[in-house]
Amino acid sequence: MLRPKIPTMPMPTGLVTPPAVVEPTAIQPAQQPSVPVTPVSRPTVQITPGTALAAIGAGTAVVLVVGTVLVSMLLAAAVTAVSVAVCAVVVRSLLASSAKHR
Repeated sequence: MLRPKIPTMPMPTGLVTPPAVVEPTAIQPAQQPSVPVTPVSRPTVQITPGTALAAIGAGTAVVLVVGTVLVSMLLAAAVTAVSVAVCAVVVRSLLASSAKHR
């Protein structure tokens, strides 16, 4: 019914040139500079009592916010599960009562 058409490879037209020959070249390593490198001194971080207190406060706030979000998501899932269970009981009761009246 539907047959795909397979393309045929056309014959080359014109002159075909052979591939070019690549000759390897010698690689010379670069010379290292003789200038001594001085180590970079970085400033030390000093924690004062004020910054430590701020870091503790920020960490506590992050933990409380993340905990609140996770607990609220768990509560939403629990409320949804209870409501689905109540709906299932009501539907089952309605089906059972309609079967008795027939």
